[in-house]
Amino acid sequence: MRRLAGFLVAALVLGVDQWSKYLVLNPLGLQDGHLLTVAPFLNLVLVWNHGITFGLFAGAGAKILLALIASVVVLALFTWMWRTQKWVVTLAVGAIAGGAIGNVIDRLRFGAVVDFLQAHLGGLYYPWVFNVGDSAIVCGVVALMLENLLQKPPVAANPGEG
Repeated sequence: MRRLAGFLVAALVLGVDQWSKYLVLNPLGLQDGHLLTVAPFLNLVLVWNHGITFGLFAGAGAKILLALIASVVVLALFTWMWRTQKWVVTLAVGAIAGGAIGNVIDRLRFGAVVDFLQAHLGGLYYPWVFNVGDSAIVCGVVALMLENLLQKPPVAANPGEG
């Protein structure tokens, strides 16, 4: 049941990620750099990310290499998800994998990842534009970090030792 839930989270993240990108590119027809304010704290602005996080490693020929690397990472994530016994880890890794798969699909389909969300508070703007898959990746990583930080240390068999 836990494994199925992890795969369902991955599928849900992937579906919402790809659906949101479809909406941005098609019905909304958002053009490069065009800004559309949708909430007091959120803009839509189309940016094609040819690199990885924050546009690093953008360049000719990087598309296939980055897609291959991301695919290997996704396989490793699914292996981790299959082997873990913890629900939090399973769901977090599912979210990370779903977001990563969405970005791999973009890279293979368009040669770049479709980013379109820009968060801001008044005149303070979050400096990067991101997508739903990126958000799921970040939330999954934060959940893994919190799970690790809040984990109780194992109880020693002999409290007087060590």
